[in-house]
Amino acid sequence: MRWSATGLLAAMALVFFTTHGPAVAPDAHPAWGYLNAFAEAAMVGGLADWFAVTALFRHPLGLPIPHTAIIPENKDRIAETMAGFLRRNFLVPSVVARRMAGMNVARAIGDFLVAGPEENGDDTRSRITAGAAEMLAEILESLDPDRLGNQVRSGLAGQLHKLDISPLAGRMLQSMMTDKQHQPLINGFIRWAGLTLEDNEETVKEVIHRRANSVIRWTGLDERISANVLDGLYKLLAEVLVDPDHPIRFKIEEGLHKLAQDLQNDPETRDRVEAMKRDLIENPAVGEWWMGVWERIRRSLISRARSSDTQLGSDMRKALIDLGHALKQDERLQDQINRFARRTAAGVATRYGSEIVTLVSETVKRWDATTITGRIENAVGRDLQFIRINGTLVGGLVGMTLHFITGFL
Repeated sequence: MRWSATGLLAAMALVFFTTHGPAVAPDAHPAWGYLNAFAEAAMVGGLADWFAVTALFRHPLGLPIPHTAIIPENKDRIAETMAGFLRRNFLVPSVVARRMAGMNVARAIGDFLVAGPEENGDDTRSRITAGAAEMLAEILESLDPDRLGNQVRSGLAGQLHKLDISPLAGRMLQSMMTDKQHQPLINGFIRWAGLTLEDNEETVKEVIHRRANSVIRWTGLDERISANVLDGLYKLLAEVLVDPDHPIRFKIEEGLHKLAQDLQNDPETRDRVEAMKRDLIENPAVGEWWMGVWERIRRSLISRARSSDTQLGSDMRKALIDLGHALKQDERLQDQINRFARRTAAGVATRYGSEIVTLVSETVKRWDATTITGRIENAVGRDLQFIRINGTLVGGLVGMTLHFITGFL
């Protein structure tokens, strides 16, 4: 565009000098005068606009003419003006909130997450999940595993200390009994009692043998008594297991019902449960167990994040798609996220607006004169060359009009 504008100016100069002789000849055609006047005024207009455009960025012909090279000489003031414009028009909390009021940020995020490779141009979700997985692995590797495990343990312990588990356990037990879901628990307890008795038959016989008197032991009745006791216990457990209406089963249910009520309403029972919970949380063995579990979890997460053969990436992509559908369809969720986004943006403008403005201002100030001149000229230079072209043509039209007017004077 610069060559076009300069070429047009040179063409007008050539036309001017070519038509100057014929235009002043006594027998010359009037058209030569109009053409010469057009070229002369066009040269003046083109040169004036060349000087004006050049003076914005540098000294014309290298001459230190006052009020030229305006942009390089005033780049600090330009930086302050840009920063002030940004501060007044974009980083005011009320302006940010107003501009974001009509934006559905959540819906836009949902559309992006749901869109496939054909909409996004490539599989952006894969890059997001790969980057998130790698970042997760880097975080887990960079942090001290013992310290992180202790922090997680302390957080869980703190939450468990705040949680009153006694009423919760009571309500769960009561709900199970209401829905008849406690029967498998009772059956399991009975089977456990039978297996325990079977594993300890010799112990039961030894107890009966020691407690029997010498006459019974001499006659061998203690062995028959032991056998009868064990058979009676096995028979009793079998009857309780197969008979849903057995009295002992009712007794167990009454005990469970009372336990559920005590867990919810009896202060003494609740205190005992809370004491057991505290002892369990503070037990060093539990702490060691948790550290082992945490280390296995940490190493598994790092391995899954780094390996392309695991299901982690696929799970994360599915989670992103599900999140996208939720953001698109759930208006309540959209309102919450959009409100959060507006508050966050307004908060950033309030807290960090001055720092952002300072960053812009200092960045522009650090640019050298050549850099800022080149960037601005590349941004608007094409339009500035159109100004030169228009100035050349408009100047020529004005010159031709003046020549016409002077012909009648």
